[in-house]
Formats: sequence, structure tokens, C-alpha cells
Amino acid sequence: MKIICIGRNYRKHIEELNNEKPTSPVIFIKPDSSIILKNQPFFIPDFTNDVHYETEVILKICKLGKSIDKKFAHKYYDKISLGIDFTARDIQNELKINGLPWEKSKAFDGSALIGDWIDKNEFKDVNDLNFILKKNGSDAQVGNTSYMLWGFDELISEISKFFTLKIGDVIFTGTPSGVNSVCENDLFEGFIEKRNVFKVNIK
Repeated sequence: MKIICIGRNYRKHIEELNNEKPTSPVIFIKPDSSIILKNQPFFIPDFTNDVHYETEVILKICKLGKSIDKKFAHKYYDKISLGIDFTARDIQNELKINGLPWEKSKAFDGSALIGDWIDKNEFKDVNDLNFILKKNGSDAQVGNTSYMLWGFDELISEISKFFTLKIGDVIFTGTPSGVNSVCENDLFEGFIEKRNVFKVNIK
């Protein structure tokens, strides 16, 4: 399986990092080695001094697909959850300045947290989902999928132009504003429509 991530999909997050609004989805990949094992903490790597959390709604692909038409895209995922795209921001900024790929800052071991999956049919409207990341009990990121520049179906259609989607693949759909640094002993909890889908400690 592969993890396909979308960058710059919420306007306020683009603004908080002083990035330019893209004309099409920014796409990058994380390997399966980036997944944090169930009930394990996130360990701050020794090669960075500034890891940021980025909470994202995630989709689980349920059907093999290539060059998927937007009107059929909803058939290609069946489960939804929240995840965290942990980012070594200091390394990413250096890579961006030099026009280099982001993988060292985004795809390192243990950089992807995947929450408990929920059948998408349990939600009234997947295009209007509220989600929250709590940091040590306080709201750190608050988002709604209606604020995405590109919705789920548009993302699946665009991604499948370049990458064949396979059963079990995961799509990280972008983060809203509120990203910030993690610290040792932080506790993060993710909620989608008030349902707790993950809890992770920082070590």
C-alpha cells in the first residue's frame, strides 16, 4: 500500500505558511514505513529541531482505479478517518529554498499517524465533516471538509491520472490552519464529528 498526500488544500493553511495558492493539487507520497504502528507513540527524530503536526481527513481506497472520472470517484473509497502528517518543518523549509523534493521532511519513518476507520456511509455528508485535533486537551486545529480547495472526488480523479490507486491505499487530503510544533510529552487526540479516532503521545 502507499500513502498519497495532498498539500495546500486549505486556504488559511496556505496563508499561515506564506505559500502560494496552487493551480492544481500538490501531491507527494509517503512509504508504508512511515506508518506509526497501532498504539505506539510518535518519536521525535534526532535529525530535526522542529516537527509540526498536520491533522488531515484521510480516505481508504477500496477499488483498483486509474484515470478515474470525477463523477465515479465516490465509488473508490469506503472508509474515512483522521491522520497526522508529521513534518520536519526546518528540513522542509531548507529543501524548498533549494528547490529540492520534500521526502526527507515528510516521508521519514513514523511520520504518518492513521486513525481508526469509519464507514463513510455513517456520515450524513462527507463534504461537510467537522474535525478537531486536541493538543493536551485544548483545540489545536479545527477544520471542515467544505473548506477544501479540492474535494474528495476531485482529488481521487486528479491523483489517478498519475498513480494507479490500489485497494488499501490511503489518501491524506490536506490540513487546515493551526499547524505548530510538537513537544516531548504532548498528547494529541483526533475527533471527526465528535468521534475519537486516535490518541498519540509524543516521545
